[in-house]
Amino acid sequence: MSKALIIGGGIAGAVTAMALHKAGIEAEVFEAYPTGADDVGAFLVVFANGLEALRVIDAHDPVAAHSFPARRIAVFGHDGGKVGERPIAGSGTGPGPRTLRRATLYQVLHAEAARRGIPVYHGKRLVGAETVASAGVRRVVAAFADGSRAEGDLLIGADGLHSVTRTLIDPAAPRPRHTGQHTVCGYLRDAGGTGAEVAAETYTMILGDRAFFGCTRAPDGEIWWFANIPGAESDRTALQTVGPDEWRDRVAARFPGDATPAAALVRATGDRIIASSAYDLATTPTWYDDTKVVLGDAAHAAAPNAAQGASMAIEDGIVLARCLRDHTEARTAFAAYEELRRERVEKVVATSAGLAARTGPGGPGRPATGPGGGGADGSNWLTDYRIEW
Repeated sequence: MSKALIIGGGIAGAVTAMALHKAGIEAEVFEAYPTGADDVGAFLVVFANGLEALRVIDAHDPVAAHSFPARRIAVFGHDGGKVGERPIAGSGTGPGPRTLRRATLYQVLHAEAARRGIPVYHGKRLVGAETVASAGVRRVVAAFADGSRAEGDLLIGADGLHSVTRTLIDPAAPRPRHTGQHTVCGYLRDAGGTGAEVAAETYTMILGDRAFFGCTRAPDGEIWWFANIPGAESDRTALQTVGPDEWRDRVAARFPGDATPAAALVRATGDRIIASSAYDLATTPTWYDDTKVVLGDAAHAAAPNAAQGASMAIEDGIVLARCLRDHTEARTAFAAYEELRRERVEKVVATSAGLAARTGPGGPGRPATGPGGGGADGSNWLTDYRIEW
């Protein structure tokens, strides 16, 4: 096989393209949106496992250069008392987690892809794909909403939660499940007067009586915060119609009697607030057919509580590229990829769902920091994972 069509220009798409390039396979990326930076205001964490996977394709340093570290988690109850503090897994001897805006990660990865000569086409929304055969060779032809087409040896669906590729492979594929929550992110330049003391390189987690809140401090002193609050399923357009005043009120109202700075931090925040609906996708029965395969959120999606979405997408792309390098038949490579990935990613989804249940309204428990702990021997099945290229 010599050419892959990658549908989706997000994290999974860009990483997969670079991994295929390393494997000697040509790749073209087709992104539905005019730019690759959806959820431009949200931020995310790339944990040690994701960073080490990026190192395999020599993309670790640019990401590290545009992010900042976190090495500890400090947990507080709704009464303001400190529950505990511990290192984040992977921050002891290896690379600690890195925090950055989602849009920044997209931009860094796209710049790396462009530097390596990988083409990325925007405004290409997939509407269909067919397999054609000529002289016994199977090819896949992708059709886009603008009327254009592209042909390759295989098609990789990195097109996210609402993947078109997933339904082309299996029209009966399950839809993502809304978790009943919104994740709201905000940025606060001046925390004076809030009573908050947010230490550097630390995620401060607050188990509120009616919601969960977390924050960290960027190197320039800005406070980056997020809250998981109850909310009905809403698409991106509907969420964007809700103004920052209303988001401040909605989030602050979840901490009415708490003796913590959560509500004060929220109310002191300006207009830099963005919200998204939280979903998960526990299992997708069919990941591939003869010419098409899905990865990242298109194949599996975890609720945001374990903060592993980006790292899982990165791992997927590199493992798939390795399998395509090592197997001459696409379907055989897809099967090897699924065997290596399914158990791990579905365990992550289940773990994150469990964290979400324990940090939801009325049931605060372990904070949304699944990778923060480890085994009795200091090991951690999630963040200690490494890919052999």
